[in-house]
Amino acid sequence: MAWSERIVTRGGVRLVCRDWGGLGTPIVLLHGLAGHSGEWDAAARHLSPGHRVVAVDQRGHGASERHAQDVSRAAYVADVIAVIDQLGLRRPVLVGQSLGGHTAMLTAAAHPDRVRALVLIEAGPGSGNPDTPTEIGVWLDSWPVPFTTREAAAQFFGGGSVGAGWAAGLEERDGGWWPRFDRDVMVRSLAENGQRPFWDEWEQVRCPTLVVLARSSFVPPQEADGMLRRGPVTVAVSIPGTGHDLHLEQPGTLCTLLSDFLDGLA
Repeated sequence: MAWSERIVTRGGVRLVCRDWGGLGTPIVLLHGLAGHSGEWDAAARHLSPGHRVVAVDQRGHGASERHAQDVSRAAYVADVIAVIDQLGLRRPVLVGQSLGGHTAMLTAAAHPDRVRALVLIEAGPGSGNPDTPTEIGVWLDSWPVPFTTREAAAQFFGGGSVGAGWAAGLEERDGGWWPRFDRDVMVRSLAENGQRPFWDEWEQVRCPTLVVLARSSFVPPQEADGMLRRGPVTVAVSIPGTGHDLHLEQPGTLCTLLSDFLDGLA
């Protein structure tokens, strides 16, 4: 099944979505910081025969508005609601990786009547580490842009399916391959996450939740334990041999987990 491009506009900000069509429970897929909607292609192909699947390029990312002034957590959440409303997605399941998972969590907390269920992949309330935005800026500055080829970019990002997934988000222009985002926008998008953890919001989530963590997870064990103690009805799964981009490393395993979780909702 192929996807079609859908445009959602909120407050003058243009959001581009990959609409995979399908019938059944809607699913909204949200990528992480510096990511893009194409990261979800494997999952979308797997899920779309039985579900209405939409993958979003979030503000500042991919084909969406690159220089949005407001990159607050609230703006990202409002974008998800705009996608739900304008594409007619009644009570979708929100699936998000990393910062996309954080956005999904905040959306479920703020709009409990609008979300059927939640899947957090390598995401949680966070620790409120004030160094996080700076560390992300240093990491982005280490990218040797422009990359000479997409293959060179894939190798820089670790090769294999993870490298290919990151490289797929680049655009070709001026004789090289460039990120489809602005470095400073990415750093600003993490500003609130560096100021505080979001445990109050996690405790406001009421829908069934699946937490999928990597074996080498960015989510510390104490944070994962806290999520099980303090949040909604939650199932937590760790996938062996994976890192933060487990959705790119082992899409088949993730798809099986998603299908089982969705079947359980029915």
